Amino acid sequence: MPYVIAAACIDITDKSCMEECPVDCIYEGDRKMYINPTLCIDCGACEPVCPVEAISQDRRVSDDQHDFVADNARFFTALLPGRGEPIGTALGATELGRVGVDTELVSNYEVT
Repeated sequence: MPYVIAAACIDITDKSCMEECPVDCIYEGDRKMYINPTLCIDCGACEPVCPVEAISQDRRVSDDQHDFVADNARFFTALLPGRGEPIGTALGATELGRVGVDTELVSNYEVT
């Protein structure tokens, strides 16, 4: 089961998770980080270093955060604003660099 990053990461983007990921599958959007579910090896190294506890296995995401499971995958498969093609799985996060855009869910999400 891949790990996902939920709402607590929005507008925080600490990046500690990126430093711990052994397969370079955590990407930086504009307001939030995203884990590529195809590349994630389910090692869990990212989860304990997240200062806001936004990371969990997809099957353990709380009910009120369940939309982030599909949205995390959508970041890699949908055509995001300003991009000519989906991110996909061709490049690791470090090679691709900061993406600088988010999915619609995250772009419109109001942090309370």
